Amino acid sequence: MKEVLDYLKACGTFYLATNEEGQPRVRPFGAVCEFEGKLYITTNNKKAVFAQMKKNPKIEISCMNKGTWLRLEAEAIHDDRREARVAMMEDNKASLSNLYSVDDGIFEVLYLKNATAAIYSFTGDPKVIEF
Repeated sequence: MKEVLDYLKACGTFYLATNEEGQPRVRPFGAVCEFEGKLYITTNNKKAVFAQMKKNPKIEISCMNKGTWLRLEAEAIHDDRREARVAMMEDNKASLSNLYSVDDGIFEVLYLKNATAAIYSFTGDPKVIEF
């Protein structure tokens, strides 16, 4: 999992896909952290993406860095614990503190479950990481 976390952080921006009534929806994300041995992402509970993940937790993340790319399939599981929100905020203070506060009622975190990541290149076989 650490290799996937480091890859996502190195990219800065990654793209998260959800499903809305059979239609794929993709948008940029940028905050990610590790908490209690799990990979976490964050969003705002007023956004459609949060409702989409609550309805169907199956997501896919993709990003590219230095001639390689990552594709990550997982289930996004909502975690409403304050401790998880604090961990996300502390690890991403520069990008999140102007958007959210830990107890603002809209800041949400989700951890990735049953995750399979593959790091691809143009020259070799993909490296598969499950967590």
